[in-house]
Amino acid sequence: MELRWKEAAIPKRFARLIDLAGNLWWTWQPDAQRLFERLDPVLWEEVRHNPVALLRRIERARLNAAAQSPGYLELYDRVLAEFDRALTGETWFERAFPAHTGIPIAYFSTEFGIHEAFPAYAGGLGVLAGDSLKEASDLGLPMVGVGLLYQHGYFNQRITEDGWQEALYEDLDLENLPLSLMTGPDGQPLQVEVAIAGSPVRARIWRLQIGRIPLYLLDTQLPENAPADRELSAQLYAGDPERRIAQEMILGIGGVRALRALGVHPGVWHLNEGHSAFSILERLREHIAEGLSFEEAAARVRETTVFTTHTPVPAGHDRFSFTLIERAFAGYWEQLRLSFQEFCELGRQDEPWGPTFNMTVLALRFSDHRNAVSELHGRVTRRMWAHLWPDRPAEQVPIRHITNGVHVGTWLARRMRALYQRYLGPDWMERVDDPALWERVLEIPDEELWTIRRHLKRKLVAFMRERARRRWQRNHVSPIQIVASGVLLDPYALTIGFARRFALYKRAYLLFRDPDRLRRLVNDPQRPVQIILAGKAHPADEPAKRMMQEIYRLIKDPAFGGRIAFLEDYDIEVARYLVQGVDVWLNTPRRPLEASGTSGQKAALNGVLNLSVLDGWWREGYNGANGWAIGEDRDYEDPNVQDAADAASLYELLENVVVPLYYDVEADGIPHRWLRMVKESIRSLAPFFNTRRMMKEYLHEMYFPALEAARRTAVAIPEPVRQGVRGHHLAEQPAGPRSAEHDTIAGGGEHGV
Repeated sequence: MELRWKEAAIPKRFARLIDLAGNLWWTWQPDAQRLFERLDPVLWEEVRHNPVALLRRIERARLNAAAQSPGYLELYDRVLAEFDRALTGETWFERAFPAHTGIPIAYFSTEFGIHEAFPAYAGGLGVLAGDSLKEASDLGLPMVGVGLLYQHGYFNQRITEDGWQEALYEDLDLENLPLSLMTGPDGQPLQVEVAIAGSPVRARIWRLQIGRIPLYLLDTQLPENAPADRELSAQLYAGDPERRIAQEMILGIGGVRALRALGVHPGVWHLNEGHSAFSILERLREHIAEGLSFEEAAARVRETTVFTTHTPVPAGHDRFSFTLIERAFAGYWEQLRLSFQEFCELGRQDEPWGPTFNMTVLALRFSDHRNAVSELHGRVTRRMWAHLWPDRPAEQVPIRHITNGVHVGTWLARRMRALYQRYLGPDWMERVDDPALWERVLEIPDEELWTIRRHLKRKLVAFMRERARRRWQRNHVSPIQIVASGVLLDPYALTIGFARRFALYKRAYLLFRDPDRLRRLVNDPQRPVQIILAGKAHPADEPAKRMMQEIYRLIKDPAFGGRIAFLEDYDIEVARYLVQGVDVWLNTPRRPLEASGTSGQKAALNGVLNLSVLDGWWREGYNGANGWAIGEDRDYEDPNVQDAADAASLYELLENVVVPLYYDVEADGIPHRWLRMVKESIRSLAPFFNTRRMMKEYLHEMYFPALEAARRTAVAIPEPVRQGVRGHHLAEQPAGPRSAEHDTIAGGGEHGV
């Protein structure tokens, strides 16, 4: 590794660019991103904002030129000083809770959305997990992440000329990612082992550093594994139940064993959705091996487990047949001193077709700290799982809610950040959850805010045109596909964004329910409207793919004048441009199936107004003056009646409220009434719907009770209890750039490693 970097010939003056590239702290620091971009702007775009790949490919002449630039040198020194302060300075958590700083919080998630250069996420669940780790770093929480390293990531989306989604898979280039392979004293990779269907499956452990937070990722792509087992960590959300249960055994059981091998002994175990619930079984096994009874072990596990459920959609809760459980676990239940039938009862959920082992049921039964992700979702979740507490009415089911938020530093446009810096004060980023701070938004001059909003929309349109140009050069697609990519969009027309996972309950079709009415709306010569859509359907979701195809065919219709576009291959980069650049963020889920949603929160931070059904977070955020509510605050028995009512409300709002307000421009060329609503949106939404408020809420309501329980019953796991751990002493072998100095600064020592 060191030899390769010597060959890259990074000048000594810029040696710490390697440190910076090796820690994803730069992903939420605009000046750090500029540091890499200014070296070679064209190459920076070509490598998709991946500083590791940039530093490996950059010409020495570019680095020499930067070394002669006083402006670049000043930026370099300032960014590195901020980097060191972020990783070594005193944190909010250390100041506020010094007694809790030494007990790690383990955060398990099947996906983590950190940045587009590391595609280990499918959508909102992963992005929330990534935002949570970033905020944990900012606050100084002693957190450690656990997930899987997917060699193929999720999938790249291509839309054919007739609108059909194709899924393309590419291998991750591990050499160009800032990953460190954890190794033992002999220099060999540290491994854990999990028995699946009676056969051992081994996984190695990689580390990805997110500011102060280490994220450990397990990978089964090892020659000693059977070919099928090597593929267990190949693809996110494998559709085959046998592969899915094996993945979740690696994540849950293997994740616990990985932390033990790394010397990390968490006081809190936070399961982000039910995919990692098998970690509960492994912790039960450990306690029982210590000599505890099953009941005593269960009590220990419950009081230190935090479980967050994210969906009221039944298909979002993994469940397996008892036959598959019996085959996959092959006697594991005996280590819990249970019969197979008793083992199945731990996660039993009766379905119309018979009993299943449900991962959410397992997590709910073995966690004392449970939450939904919005107030309405909390109500729905308590009703949904009330049968697990048959002695209580649904409203007393012990599942609270903590509404999701977004990481401000990641999603805020650079110019909006500078604007807030001027008017909110130099310390505003440390106080984003303070409502009094955001009152100052009302003092921002309309002229400045409007100038930035127009700039961000021009950036979005330019981004879409450049993507269309590259697609034209690379794939020789048809001209109509290029038009559908947005090349005819007007950077000054009212622009509506709709971007999310394409599932039927998200109702992307609602806007197209009356095509003639929509044509009149978008083609108004005095007040044109344009719409940008983006999103992926799960490769196995045929109905969603057919819906996407029908919408795409409408988009290609010349009658719409090129004013509706579909931006293919939705990812974090595309999301940033959209939530920063559109004027209105549209959300049309079938209530109450949107647990929370966060894309509209990102948009609101950037001065974009929400137009949404009163579901998820928007039901809490809407105050009548900060955006618009589609339909009524009610649920429907008949989905067709609901669709008709919501579509009518949507068209009525667009035609008679939203469009007239946007084009109500005064003599100075500025829509002051529109901007009044924009400021109210920022003022009322920004201080609550952010991860700083969210993580503090988790601390007070979930983590601290679990930490106190852990302190009361703190018992180190003795060596004989550990299973499947091959080696206990650590070193690491970087796959991406990491120097010895970086390991001193950003190593896992504060987390018990």
